[in-house]
Amino acid sequence: MDGKERVQSAAAFKSYMLKNSTKSNLNLYDHLTRLLMKLMDEQPHNAVDVIEDMSSDVKRGLLEEMQSTLQDLPETTADAELAEQQRLLFTRPKDVDHEEELVETPLPNVSELSFYLEQAGVGLGRDEMQRIFLALKQLVESQPLLHCRLWGKILGTENSYIVAEAVVEGDDHSVNEPAEEEEREVDTQENEIDQLPQSTYKPPSVVPKEATGTGANKFVYYVCNEPGLPWVKLPSVSPAQVTAARQIRKFFTGKLDTPIVSPQGFYQVLEEEGDEEDEVSQSNYEPNPDFEGIPAAEMAESLSNWVHHVQHILLQGRCTWVNLAVKPGDESNEEGEADEKEEEPDEPEPEVGPPMFTPISQDAEMFNTPPWSLSLSSTLTSQHAVAVLRSNLWPGAYAYACGKKFDNIYIGWGLKYTGGGYTPPVLPLPQKEYPSVPEITEALDPSLEEEQALKEALEEQQAVREEMEATDEEEEEEDD
Repeated sequence: MDGKERVQSAAAFKSYMLKNSTKSNLNLYDHLTRLLMKLMDEQPHNAVDVIEDMSSDVKRGLLEEMQSTLQDLPETTADAELAEQQRLLFTRPKDVDHEEELVETPLPNVSELSFYLEQAGVGLGRDEMQRIFLALKQLVESQPLLHCRLWGKILGTENSYIVAEAVVEGDDHSVNEPAEEEEREVDTQENEIDQLPQSTYKPPSVVPKEATGTGANKFVYYVCNEPGLPWVKLPSVSPAQVTAARQIRKFFTGKLDTPIVSPQGFYQVLEEEGDEEDEVSQSNYEPNPDFEGIPAAEMAESLSNWVHHVQHILLQGRCTWVNLAVKPGDESNEEGEADEKEEEPDEPEPEVGPPMFTPISQDAEMFNTPPWSLSLSSTLTSQHAVAVLRSNLWPGAYAYACGKKFDNIYIGWGLKYTGGGYTPPVLPLPQKEYPSVPEITEALDPSLEEEQALKEALEEQQAVREEMEATDEEEEEEDD
């Protein structure tokens, strides 16, 4: 290779080394130049052994110089916002006196509940239960509550609900119902004035909701999506909502019925002043001071040791049945009129549910599945075990009992066991507007050929009739 070829080859090689990398936008020529300058400046011992590290340092330093020193602040994520709100749960107000905290409070002992649920293999984890405890503390401090407990957690497709069950201090026990009867009376009077035909259709009577503190509205419920987020008070439930909810099977979204049981003898019926022996209220109860507790082994053997301590919700959507055929202002026992008045044939049958403190052993099976399952938390140390009751009809509903302590919790999707795949109910057949009979059914117009054929048939019938009449007249003349 002569000198001219060497020069051309060196120029081509230099051009090759000056090509920028598509990955780092650097070229080998400049990189080697900087590396040699670094070797000349530092002159390290055994340079051949550290040349690779020095090459990496040169490249890293150059990339850092190319980066901008002004960087965008990262956006606040939803987890960071939630953590900031939950940080307030662990902050103690400065104006709270320590002696005030020792006073009796409706705040439940969630730590104790978490311990026993952990023995039963149920719960939400110690960290989450502690945050829920602090969230309940916030709720108790912000609302006038007489009683508060963790009802459970309902899982949702997007968010979940933490549910607190409470009794609010000073809640009125009245229900304001819309004056639908008055509106109907006004409409009837207007129809009588106009003398227009009146419809015989009568809309079904609206079942009134139960007052706060009674029946299905005995407790007030608060929900929040996460501990630290604001609690939302749920409105009182109406019978129409209960009836509709029983016909719906759908997951909760989280965007804004489980049975409650207790050991037999733990509660007793609350006898109020003025109640006679035969008319003791079946809606209120109180802890039994004479309850000595039932061993966990016995609680885990028989369902008869567990009872329902809340009222049953009837098909009407209420805990106490109301007769819609009787208007609120009517009195059937005025001046002996009830004795003379016969019982109407359309009088509805009152709904009666099972009485309070009914053993759960009397619960009916559904889909060949027992409604409850009993177990001990441990068979190895049964003397320290906890009796666990699990609902098979409402998966996620649990109760535990240990001596004089017990509690209920629900952690699930809020769906009832239906015995298999869900099948939507069949829609009813559409109503017929009128009976399909020939007298009122519209006929199709005949064609010209059909009209001509009908005319010829009628003429033939007429000719035959005239011929028969002429024959009858000739026979009569011959007889004369």
